[in-house]
Amino acid sequence: MLNIAVLVSGGGTNLQALLDAQAAGALHSGQITLVVSSKPGAYALTRAQACDVETAVLEKRETPEAYGEELLALLQAHGIALVVLAGFLKILSPNVIAAYRGRILNVHPSLIPAFCGEGFYGLRVHRAALERGVKVTGATVHLVDEIPDGGPILAQKAVEVLEEDTPETLQQRVMEQAEWLLLPQETEKLAARLAAGR
Repeated sequence: MLNIAVLVSGGGTNLQALLDAQAAGALHSGQITLVVSSKPGAYALTRAQACDVETAVLEKRETPEAYGEELLALLQAHGIALVVLAGFLKILSPNVIAAYRGRILNVHPSLIPAFCGEGFYGLRVHRAALERGVKVTGATVHLVDEIPDGGPILAQKAVEVLEEDTPETLQQRVMEQAEWLLLPQETEKLAARLAAGR
């Protein structure tokens, strides 16, 4: 079974969706064995510990490369085969991407190429969607490469924007109707492909 690491920075709702999918047997081609947070107080760490998943905190380093080297050492020490970014608010350095090319998933709260790239994360994405007046938004799961939110798209799911939406209500609905469904589904698909050597 493949070892999966989930990288987080905040509350860990997408991590919870993955842990729930694993508990239900929907995520079965790999197992979440490590959760790494860029912030020491992230609630995602509590969620991981409640499911007996090992955790680590890796805070800012002097350079992105130094951070990447420490992250790589951590991933390799745990035999990690697949990396999932679930609200991880750091851009991965090229050395990490090179070591795990084709094996890093990210979920983004918009229909890429809309409202994506550097600086677009969390409520900023939903605020931008509302300011632009779009009628449909959603979420995207994609492979990670050197361009922020630029890797190959694996799956997207549309979510309707309502007239009375605030960034907060829209964020919640996109999570419930798209992110929490797509991320476990695509993690399982990629884990199954990797396990089969494809």
